[in-house]
Amino acid sequence: MLESFDLSDRLALVTGAGRGIGAGCALGLARAGADVVLVSRTPDELEQVAERVEAIGRRAVVSPCDVTSSDDVRALADGTREVDILVNSAGANVPEPFLDLSERTFDAMLAVNLKGTFLVSQAIARSMTAKGEGSIVNVSSQMGHVGGPNRAAYCASKHGVEGLTKAIAIELAPRGVRANSVAPTYIETPLTEPFFADPEFRADTVRRIPLGRIGEIDDVVGAVVYLASPAASLVTGTSLLVDGGYTAQ
Repeated sequence: MLESFDLSDRLALVTGAGRGIGAGCALGLARAGADVVLVSRTPDELEQVAERVEAIGRRAVVSPCDVTSSDDVRALADGTREVDILVNSAGANVPEPFLDLSERTFDAMLAVNLKGTFLVSQAIARSMTAKGEGSIVNVSSQMGHVGGPNRAAYCASKHGVEGLTKAIAIELAPRGVRANSVAPTYIETPLTEPFFADPEFRADTVRRIPLGRIGEIDDVVGAVVYLASPAASLVTGTSLLVDGGYTAQ
C-alpha cells in the first residue's frame, strides 16, 4: 500500500509556496518523491523553500507569479513542463465585520482565493487533459462549508473554491484528471499568527474544535499528499475536511 503514495518521477506545481501551508505542501510532496515548481509573488521566500526541497534530494524550480494575473499565469503554464500534480494553496484572509466590509477587501479576497485558483487550474489542466492524467488539489477551508463572524468575504471565496472543485472534477474526470479540495480548520501559520497572539481568540478557537487543538501544517500536508497520489485514484470531487471535528457539530 505504501507504494501507492510514491510520487517519484512526478512534477508538482504548488502556488503560495513561499511559506505556510504552501511551503509545507511543497516539502511534503518532495519527500514523497516529486520534483516541485514553487510559485508565489515572493522570490526570496521561494528560494529558501527551494533550498529545503533540494536538500531532500528533489529538484525545485522557482517561478514567481501573481496568480490573479491571467498574463502571469499564462506565462507560468507556457514555461513549465507537463505538470502531474497541482496544489492551489495561494490565499488570503482579511477578517472584517460584514457591515463594515469594504468592496476593495471583498474583491481582493475573491481575486486571490477564487480567481487565482480558477486561472491556475484552467491553465495547468489543459496540459493534464492532453496527456490524460493529473491531480488537482485545492486548499480550501472549513469556512468553505460553514459560515463565521467577520468572515463574509473569506467564506464566499472558499465556498466558491468548493463549488469550482466539484465542477472541475465532473468535467475533467472523463479526461483522466482528478480534482479535490482539502478544507483545514485553523492552522498555525504566518498568516494566522497575529490572530493567535490574542489569548482570548486562541482559547475560543480551541474550544470550538472537538479534538481540542489548533491544527499544524503537517496535518494538512498529509491530506494533500494523499489526494495527489495514486492512493486516491478513485477519489475526485470531494472535500477532505482536516478540521478536528469543527464542522461535525
